[in-house]
Amino acid sequence: MSATFHDPSRPAMGAPATPGPNPLAGDPLELGRADGYRVLIVDDEDTIRFILRELLEREGCIVDEAENGVEALNMARRNGYDLYLLDMKMPEMDGLAALRQIRRIYPDALAVMITAFGSNQLALDCLKAGAYDYFTKPFNIEELRILLLRALEKQRLLRRIRELEDHLPTAPFIENLIGESEVMQQLGANLKRLAEHDVTVLITGESGTGKELVARAIHRYSARRSGPFVTVNCAAIPEPLLESELFGHEKGAFTGATAARAGRFEAAAGGTILLDEIGEMPLALQAKLLRVLQQHEVERVGSNRPRPIDIRVIAATHRDLAAMVREGTFREDLYFRINVVPLHLPPLRERRDDIAPLVRHFINEFNVRFGKRIEGVAPEALALLEAHAWQGNVRELENVIQRAMVMSAGNVINPAALPPGLGANGATAAPEPAGNPGDPPPELPDRPLTEYVEEIVEREERRLIEAALRKTGGRRQETADLLGIARKSLHNKMKRYGMLDQDEE
Repeated sequence: MSATFHDPSRPAMGAPATPGPNPLAGDPLELGRADGYRVLIVDDEDTIRFILRELLEREGCIVDEAENGVEALNMARRNGYDLYLLDMKMPEMDGLAALRQIRRIYPDALAVMITAFGSNQLALDCLKAGAYDYFTKPFNIEELRILLLRALEKQRLLRRIRELEDHLPTAPFIENLIGESEVMQQLGANLKRLAEHDVTVLITGESGTGKELVARAIHRYSARRSGPFVTVNCAAIPEPLLESELFGHEKGAFTGATAARAGRFEAAAGGTILLDEIGEMPLALQAKLLRVLQQHEVERVGSNRPRPIDIRVIAATHRDLAAMVREGTFREDLYFRINVVPLHLPPLRERRDDIAPLVRHFINEFNVRFGKRIEGVAPEALALLEAHAWQGNVRELENVIQRAMVMSAGNVINPAALPPGLGANGATAAPEPAGNPGDPPPELPDRPLTEYVEEIVEREERRLIEAALRKTGGRRQETADLLGIARKSLHNKMKRYGMLDQDEE
């Protein structure tokens, strides 16, 4: 057979071009036998499978065979392999399609592609699909042996790295997920393990608890870390634009669509997409999102041609999606599809042990940003911070420390630098009793109870919105965060209660 493998005219991927008659000269890898490694050969040609099996079994590998991509995918699900050899052209499912499906199950799967034609475009396609390298037919047996042993050596090193990582002590926090409470320690211990598995995650928690930071940490520790991390705030994008933003559009799909445009799903290919505030997504788009999760493909607005995508989806919300399912405002099938691994972040008022370390972190951060030299917080100021209810959670605490550092004249934050009234609302104030024994019965309403209760709720809701607007100086996003609702919901409530200017309506 002629030596066409690793022709210097094509780009090298996993290994350099063969330099001469002794391809192992100067090679730092230990290319010994590969005893015990499991390899799956996928090719529709019996002869090729026979040659590759003979070669690999001589090196001590355990070899299985498949005739097409569909059969290979089923075997991969059952067994998992250290190395996959995939022919590019096969009936039912070609090699690249099979590799993409396998890598959805095993993100670290190592594969070498087999083809009858080598080209720059082929090398690019293999890299995009996540292949380690490829070789062309006909091939030189010794050069092929070197390539396969290189691939298995890489697998050995990856396996060793994972073993070492498993024995490393867990860090007390990951990224900016800072805390000393038991719940944060447990989160830090579990996050890396969760990141290793390419499953959909639903992160719940009040606004400001750090849901996006958790999503970024999952991406950072996953096999997709070299891919993009794309965030979409479903509540911040107007409903008419959300579909185009997520799925993209073709030229002429609607008025103003002067050119084709890829959506956020396509932009996240090979990486992770965070669908923040997914509870605000309209029902019509929920159905389209379900198709993306089930079929791993998108259709741009104005097109009926599906485009395959390889992404990991993380969803986040402050809403109770289970309750929305019961109310009919969120699809049940989509809820089960995104809630594969649920992750709940408790509010800051339920983990007060984290307030002091968070304060230290923000002081260090803002010292660098503002050129300050704040050394800490006075005990009486820390007591106020720890007594506060923190309706805006960590985000509110960050804003308070930022303000305090700007207002502080000395090198210690004193109570005078904190916002007026901080801590006055307490942490867990007991509710007022509804009445005492012997009190006269309350006056009954002169209209149906539901109308009476609704009027009281609306009056109280408007009062709270007005108070929050005063506290934030009218800044809508901060007001929404303080109230624990989406900005779109705040706008709708203000419109309902006649709190908007005529231009805003």
